[in-house]
Amino acid sequence: METTASTTQATTQSKTWVIVFLFCFIGLLIDGADLMLLSYSLTSLKAEFGLSNVQAGSLGSFTLAGMAIGGIYGGWACDRFGRVRTVVWTIVLFSVGTAMLGLTHSYWQFAAARFVASLGLGALYVACNTLMAEYVPTKYRTTVLGTLQAGWSVGYIVATLLAGWILPSYGWRYLFYVAIIPVVLAVAMRRLVPEPAAWTEAQAERKRRKAMGLQEVAEKKPEGAFRMIFGDRRARSMFIFWSLTAGFLQFGYYGVNNWLPSYLETEMGMNFKSMTAYLVGTYAAMILGKVLAGVASDWLGRRKVFAFGALGTAVFLPVIVLYHSPEAILWMLVVFGFLYGIPYGVNATYMTESFAARYRGTAVGGAYNIGRVGAAIAPAAIGFLATQVSIGAGFLVMGAAYFVCGIIPALLIRDKQFDPQSE
Repeated sequence: METTASTTQATTQSKTWVIVFLFCFIGLLIDGADLMLLSYSLTSLKAEFGLSNVQAGSLGSFTLAGMAIGGIYGGWACDRFGRVRTVVWTIVLFSVGTAMLGLTHSYWQFAAARFVASLGLGALYVACNTLMAEYVPTKYRTTVLGTLQAGWSVGYIVATLLAGWILPSYGWRYLFYVAIIPVVLAVAMRRLVPEPAAWTEAQAERKRRKAMGLQEVAEKKPEGAFRMIFGDRRARSMFIFWSLTAGFLQFGYYGVNNWLPSYLETEMGMNFKSMTAYLVGTYAAMILGKVLAGVASDWLGRRKVFAFGALGTAVFLPVIVLYHSPEAILWMLVVFGFLYGIPYGVNATYMTESFAARYRGTAVGGAYNIGRVGAAIAPAAIGFLATQVSIGAGFLVMGAAYFVCGIIPALLIRDKQFDPQSE
């Protein structure tokens, strides 16, 4: 009976993974758009609340702190309560939290609401990738997950369009009010998407152990999953290597996201209209890079493609800084956008396949979000270098971070250590 039930569930999953992909893609699109909404609103917030530059910048720090904490506990919630439940509730959390920003009237009210909403933002990224990895067939898992990562980049473009439409006519508050719409997505997903087989089988095993009297295994506390990770030499090594890789990756990625507009406007002398058009080109190339990275890694392997993207980005950042010109900058940014999208096109699959199902969510969420320390440090570090030397000097440091980010997995993290479809 149990075998028949498992077979039926596997068949159901094979028919529904496309639906799961659509929900997760839209979820990450909204996630990426939400991150950019704050950037586009900062000028209005500074004017209305009388914020200093430090206060305005600290709103980004509240966001990153909330995402880090949310990501760690989101991973644990995936293991404890289910992948789908976690996706649904994180969408509700950040949708309501972001919409509440439109009702705030002071710096501290806005910061508190932003922190709460960011808990959902961080958790959603981990939950969507874990859920999708356990649904999509092995033979094209990275192709699908690479395309899924493009949802974030599409979200950047959607946020740009929304800001251009809503901000001039309706103001910053309405830009955040529209964030309540994804709650509809959460309700629909809860009704249409069942939990993946890998998680339900892990839960069944936990219940069997409980019935056999192994209470201490069946009833893990939140830190129990971390004890399993650090109690296993292989899992511990993977967790450490991925935490370091994620830290350097996010240092470079968020450093670029925060400072590329300023670099183009100040050190390249572009006007705002030209800068925006060039950034759209960069984001479009990033989408292509993520999708093609997923396809390539299913053919060539996760490790090779991830390392190529990270090391290629490390090499190309100095090229932009040292050899840019008004005639060449457009194609340089397109090539750069393509390269620096590649690691994120592979990252989700590569990480999820490095850990066993019983603690996968906790391990991926923990490692990736410990790596957010790099994201938190990057804007301030590059800002310091920009003050002392130039933004270009900061870009060289980001290139060094991408180099380390590529070397660690190239030497230390093997492909496909666990298959979510066959565990």
